[in-house]
Amino acid sequence: MRFFRLPLLVVLSGLAGYASQPYPPPAPLQPSAPQPFLTQTGLASFYGRAHDGKITANGENFDLRDLTAAHRTLAFGTRVRVTDLENGQSVTVKITDRGPYARGRIIDVSLAAARALGMKDKGVTRVRLEAFRTDQPAG
Repeated sequence: MRFFRLPLLVVLSGLAGYASQPYPPPAPLQPSAPQPFLTQTGLASFYGRAHDGKITANGENFDLRDLTAAHRTLAFGTRVRVTDLENGQSVTVKITDRGPYARGRIIDVSLAAARALGMKDKGVTRVRLEAFRTDQPAG
């Protein structure tokens, strides 16, 4: 009788151990997409040849071939994704200057950025600005 109890005890203790095991851990959640710290919608214009080589508000020489922009309040060096709301094209620019000073506009982009957005021939277009913390320079 003792010999029958031992295998039964081993089987039961194995089942008890199995029953006490936790369920497999849940699959890790996908990280959510980063949220911009700034979002603005409004009109964008561009500036180019007349300003080429002049000193910007942050002290750099303006180069119409660089992907730069002017914004009234964002810190110099801030990187901003600009999306043309009419055609969906986007470009990331660096804020190097102040402006625009034309009423109703939220950003002036360089000629290179205007070309990337497909707005060069229009002159002014409706855009969305998004600035993400992960896009910013260190420091």
